[in-house]
Amino acid sequence: MERIADNSSTAPIGLFDSGFGGLTVARDIARALPNESLVYLGDSARCPYGPRSLSEVDSFVQQIGGWLVNQGVKLVVIACNTATAAGLVHAQQTLPVPVIGVVQPGARAAVQATRNRRVGVIATKATIESNIYTEAIRNLDAGITVFSTATPRFVEIAELGVRMAEGPIEDYTSMASKVYVRPAFEEIAREYLEPLRRCEVDTLVLGCTHYPLLKALIGSVMGRSVTLVSSARETASDVAEILRRRGQLAPSSSVPTYRFFTTGNDAEEFAAFGSRAFGRPIEGASTVSFS
Repeated sequence: MERIADNSSTAPIGLFDSGFGGLTVARDIARALPNESLVYLGDSARCPYGPRSLSEVDSFVQQIGGWLVNQGVKLVVIACNTATAAGLVHAQQTLPVPVIGVVQPGARAAVQATRNRRVGVIATKATIESNIYTEAIRNLDAGITVFSTATPRFVEIAELGVRMAEGPIEDYTSMASKVYVRPAFEEIAREYLEPLRRCEVDTLVLGCTHYPLLKALIGSVMGRSVTLVSSARETASDVAEILRRRGQLAPSSSVPTYRFFTTGNDAEEFAAFGSRAFGRPIEGASTVSFS
């Protein structure tokens, strides 16, 4: 079936991730572009992507990207670092709408932030093994030394913390600090991050969209002198620029709609926990099944 792009300015922006993490990107896009509608899919049934092969994740990107196009989106954001590494180029070749990932924006922010030109990258195993961040950073500044390490358990901790937090969504930032900064989590974080501290990096790329939820934990280990870079804000800027150049920004009179989907079994749970990552209530979510 041929996929037809929706070129109207009021068409939604499509985003997807392996779970909740990409909602941190959706949150920043919603803040930066308050008139834009969003369609978000969390592939919770196949989360995490990190341990999977890049070819398998690429097949997920094709499948979900096609589904988003069929939802009438005008642009697709691969709000997952592993999926960006595995399938961005392929998706750009096959989908009839612009497709952007989160690696290039994060790499650009790191290059702009570093002072001693020693940059650390933490991400899933698949993202690190793809070498995509090292290449992206060094393509922008070949004089920067990049130190990378896989931190797979951070995804598990991030999602566990969302489930452990209680109370109003607007208080989640303060709650997150209490939830994540605890001895068991700090021990795991120190084991992962101490080698990067010894390398004297002054900038650390949070190379997974789950990781901004762990800023308090990661920052407490790395120290205040290290700048933590999340790609979410930079990605939102890229989305705005692409839509502006294409004449597809939603008019100021547009009232945005936000639609959320999950491949997991419990859409109510996804909406409840996703609200914390998105930073505002998710009014229901629907389940999607990919055979």
